[in-house]
Amino acid sequence: MANQTDSYSLPPALRRVVTAFRLGGWVSFWIQIVLAVVSSIVLLFAAGSFGATAPPVQQFPGGLPTQVPTSGVNPGTGAGLFLAVLGLLVLFGAAYWAYRYTRIARKLKSPADRPNRAEVVRILYIGLGINLIGMLLTILGAQAIVGSLVAKSFAQGIGIFSGNIQRFINPLDIFVVQANTNTIMAHFIGLISTLGILQAAERP
Repeated sequence: MANQTDSYSLPPALRRVVTAFRLGGWVSFWIQIVLAVVSSIVLLFAAGSFGATAPPVQQFPGGLPTQVPTSGVNPGTGAGLFLAVLGLLVLFGAAYWAYRYTRIARKLKSPADRPNRAEVVRILYIGLGINLIGMLLTILGAQAIVGSLVAKSFAQGIGIFSGNIQRFINPLDIFVVQANTNTIMAHFIGLISTLGILQAAERP
Protein backbone atom coordinates (compact mmCIF):
# COMPACT_ATOMS: atom_id res chain seq x y z
CA MET A 1 0.00 0.00 0.00
CA ALA A 2 2.88 2.32 0.81
CA ASN A 3 4.54 1.58 -2.55
CA GLN A 4 1.31 2.36 -4.38
CA THR A 5 1.03 5.68 -2.51
CA ASP A 6 4.64 6.52 -3.39
CA SER A 7 3.96 5.79 -7.06
CA TYR A 8 1.00 8.14 -7.16
CA SER A 9 3.05 10.85 -5.42
CA LEU A 10 5.63 10.85 -8.22
CA PRO A 11 5.53 13.49 -10.98
CA PRO A 12 3.50 12.29 -14.00
CA ALA A 13 6.55 12.09 -16.29
CA LEU A 14 8.55 10.03 -13.80
CA ARG A 15 5.54 7.81 -13.08
CA ARG A 16 5.28 7.11 -16.82
CA VAL A 17 8.93 6.07 -16.95
CA VAL A 18 8.57 3.84 -13.88
CA THR A 19 5.55 2.11 -15.42
CA ALA A 20 7.39 1.63 -18.72
CA PHE A 21 10.41 0.10 -16.98
CA ARG A 22 8.31 -2.21 -14.83
CA LEU A 23 5.91 -3.36 -17.54
CA GLY A 24 8.45 -3.55 -20.36
CA GLY A 25 10.99 -5.28 -18.14
CA TRP A 26 8.66 -8.03 -16.93
CA VAL A 27 7.06 -8.68 -20.32
CA SER A 28 10.45 -8.82 -22.04
CA PHE A 29 11.99 -10.96 -19.29
CA TRP A 30 9.32 -13.67 -19.27
CA ILE A 31 8.98 -13.92 -23.04
CA GLN A 32 12.73 -14.09 -23.53
CA ILE A 33 13.37 -16.59 -20.74
CA VAL A 34 10.58 -18.95 -21.88
CA LEU A 35 11.69 -18.89 -25.51
CA ALA A 36 15.34 -19.26 -24.45
CA VAL A 37 14.58 -22.37 -22.38
CA VAL A 38 12.52 -23.95 -25.18
CA SER A 39 15.22 -23.22 -27.76
CA SER A 40 17.92 -24.58 -25.44
CA ILE A 41 16.11 -27.90 -25.03
CA VAL A 42 15.62 -28.27 -28.78
CA LEU A 43 19.22 -27.37 -29.67
CA LEU A 44 20.67 -29.67 -27.01
CA PHE A 45 18.52 -32.54 -28.24
CA ALA A 46 19.41 -31.78 -31.85
CA ALA A 47 23.14 -31.53 -31.13
CA GLY A 48 23.05 -34.90 -29.35
CA SER A 49 21.07 -36.58 -32.10
CA PHE A 50 23.18 -35.24 -34.94
CA GLY A 51 26.30 -36.22 -33.07
CA ALA A 52 25.33 -39.88 -33.12
CA THR A 53 27.37 -42.01 -35.48
CA ALA A 54 25.49 -43.62 -38.34
CA PRO A 55 26.14 -47.30 -39.13
CA PRO A 56 28.97 -47.58 -41.68
CA VAL A 57 27.38 -50.34 -43.76
CA GLN A 58 23.79 -50.84 -44.87
CA GLN A 59 22.45 -53.98 -46.49
CA PHE A 60 20.11 -53.50 -49.47
CA PRO A 61 17.38 -56.00 -50.44
CA GLY A 62 19.55 -57.21 -53.32
CA GLY A 63 22.20 -58.34 -50.88
CA LEU A 64 24.89 -55.80 -51.86
CA PRO A 65 26.36 -53.85 -48.94
CA THR A 66 26.63 -50.13 -49.45
CA GLN A 67 28.99 -47.85 -47.56
CA VAL A 68 27.02 -45.11 -45.77
CA PRO A 69 28.97 -41.95 -44.85
CA THR A 70 28.93 -41.17 -41.16
CA SER A 71 28.75 -37.46 -41.73
CA GLY A 72 26.24 -35.45 -43.71
CA VAL A 73 25.04 -31.96 -44.26
CA ASN A 74 23.10 -31.33 -41.06
CA PRO A 75 21.69 -28.03 -39.82
CA GLY A 76 22.56 -29.18 -36.30
CA THR A 77 26.29 -29.14 -36.97
CA GLY A 78 28.92 -26.63 -38.00
CA ALA A 79 28.69 -22.86 -38.15
CA GLY A 80 24.89 -22.79 -38.08
CA LEU A 81 24.63 -24.52 -34.72
CA PHE A 82 27.58 -22.57 -33.31
CA LEU A 83 26.03 -19.19 -34.20
CA ALA A 84 22.60 -20.32 -32.99
CA VAL A 85 24.08 -21.27 -29.61
CA LEU A 86 25.93 -17.94 -29.38
CA GLY A 87 22.70 -16.07 -30.11
CA LEU A 88 20.97 -18.17 -27.46
CA LEU A 89 23.61 -17.37 -24.85
CA VAL A 90 23.25 -13.67 -25.62
CA LEU A 91 19.48 -14.12 -25.20
CA PHE A 92 19.96 -15.29 -21.62
CA GLY A 93 22.03 -12.15 -21.06
CA ALA A 94 19.25 -10.05 -22.59
CA ALA A 95 16.70 -11.69 -20.27
CA TYR A 96 18.87 -10.78 -17.28
CA TRP A 97 19.12 -7.19 -18.57
CA ALA A 98 15.33 -7.05 -18.91
CA TYR A 99 15.08 -8.15 -15.27
CA ARG A 100 17.37 -5.25 -14.38
CA TYR A 101 14.76 -2.90 -15.86
CA THR A 102 12.33 -3.98 -13.13
CA ARG A 103 14.95 -3.18 -10.47
CA ILE A 104 15.52 0.24 -12.04
CA ALA A 105 11.77 0.89 -11.78
CA ARG A 106 12.07 0.43 -8.03
CA LYS A 107 15.07 2.72 -7.80
CA LEU A 108 13.28 5.44 -9.75
CA LYS A 109 10.58 5.52 -7.07
CA SER A 110 13.17 6.12 -4.35
CA PRO A 111 14.64 9.65 -4.13
CA ALA A 112 17.75 8.29 -2.38
CA ASP A 113 18.63 5.64 -4.98
CA ARG A 114 17.18 7.28 -8.10
CA PRO A 115 19.58 7.12 -11.09
CA ASN A 116 19.97 10.22 -13.23
CA ARG A 117 18.62 10.57 -16.74
CA ALA A 118 21.98 9.94 -18.44
CA GLU A 119 22.50 6.67 -16.55
CA VAL A 120 18.99 5.46 -17.40
CA VAL A 121 19.50 6.16 -21.11
CA ARG A 122 22.91 4.46 -21.03
CA ILE A 123 21.39 1.31 -19.51
CA LEU A 124 18.70 1.26 -22.19
CA TYR A 125 21.25 1.62 -24.99
CA ILE A 126 23.23 -1.27 -23.54
CA GLY A 127 20.04 -3.34 -23.63
CA LEU A 128 19.53 -2.39 -27.27
CA GLY A 129 23.10 -3.40 -28.07
CA ILE A 130 22.70 -6.80 -26.38
CA ASN A 131 19.57 -7.62 -28.37
CA LEU A 132 21.02 -6.33 -31.64
CA ILE A 133 24.17 -8.45 -31.24
CA GLY A 134 22.09 -11.50 -30.32
CA MET A 135 19.76 -10.99 -33.27
CA LEU A 136 22.70 -10.57 -35.66
CA LEU A 137 24.33 -13.81 -34.46
CA THR A 138 21.05 -15.71 -34.68
CA ILE A 139 20.25 -14.41 -38.16
CA LEU A 140 23.70 -15.45 -39.36
CA GLY A 141 23.05 -18.85 -37.80
CA ALA A 142 19.71 -19.00 -39.61
CA GLN A 143 21.45 -18.30 -42.91
CA ALA A 144 23.87 -21.18 -42.32
CA ILE A 145 21.11 -23.54 -41.14
CA VAL A 146 18.83 -22.79 -44.09
CA GLY A 147 21.79 -23.11 -46.45
CA SER A 148 22.55 -26.58 -45.10
CA LEU A 149 18.89 -27.55 -45.52
CA VAL A 150 18.96 -26.38 -49.14
CA ALA A 151 22.08 -28.51 -49.75
CA LYS A 152 20.39 -31.42 -48.01
CA SER A 153 17.29 -31.09 -50.19
CA PHE A 154 19.44 -31.27 -53.35
CA ALA A 155 21.22 -34.32 -51.95
CA GLN A 156 17.99 -36.22 -51.29
CA GLY A 157 18.06 -37.71 -54.78
CA ILE A 158 21.52 -39.12 -54.14
CA GLY A 159 20.39 -40.40 -50.75
CA ILE A 160 17.61 -42.46 -52.32
CA PHE A 161 20.13 -44.51 -54.31
CA SER A 162 22.94 -44.59 -51.75
CA GLY A 163 20.77 -45.45 -48.77
CA ASN A 164 22.26 -42.60 -46.75
CA ILE A 165 19.37 -41.48 -44.54
CA GLN A 166 21.52 -38.61 -43.26
CA ARG A 167 20.78 -36.86 -46.55
CA PHE A 168 17.04 -36.73 -45.93
CA ILE A 169 15.38 -33.74 -44.28
CA ASN A 170 13.73 -35.00 -41.10
CA PRO A 171 11.49 -33.39 -38.45
CA LEU A 172 14.48 -32.72 -36.20
CA ASP A 173 15.96 -30.47 -38.88
CA ILE A 174 12.80 -28.36 -38.78
CA PHE A 175 12.94 -28.22 -34.98
CA VAL A 176 16.41 -26.65 -35.26
CA VAL A 177 14.99 -23.99 -37.57
CA GLN A 178 12.09 -23.42 -35.15
CA ALA A 179 14.45 -23.07 -32.18
CA ASN A 180 16.52 -20.51 -34.06
CA THR A 181 13.37 -18.63 -35.07
CA ASN A 182 12.26 -18.54 -31.42
CA THR A 183 15.58 -16.94 -30.49
CA ILE A 184 15.20 -14.29 -33.20
CA MET A 185 11.66 -13.54 -32.00
CA ALA A 186 12.82 -13.23 -28.39
CA HIS A 187 15.54 -10.74 -29.34
CA PHE A 188 12.98 -8.80 -31.38
CA ILE A 189 10.65 -8.60 -28.36
CA GLY A 190 13.56 -7.33 -26.29
CA LEU A 191 14.29 -4.63 -28.88
CA ILE A 192 10.67 -3.48 -29.00
CA SER A 193 10.39 -3.38 -25.20
CA THR A 194 13.62 -1.41 -24.80
CA LEU A 195 12.66 1.04 -27.54
CA GLY A 196 9.31 1.58 -25.83
CA ILE A 197 11.00 2.29 -22.51
CA LEU A 198 13.51 4.59 -24.22
CA GLN A 199 10.71 6.54 -25.86
CA ALA A 200 9.00 6.97 -22.49
CA ALA A 201 12.27 8.07 -20.88
CA GLU A 202 13.07 10.66 -23.54
CA ARG A 203 9.63 12.25 -23.60
CA PRO A 204 9.49 15.59 -21.77
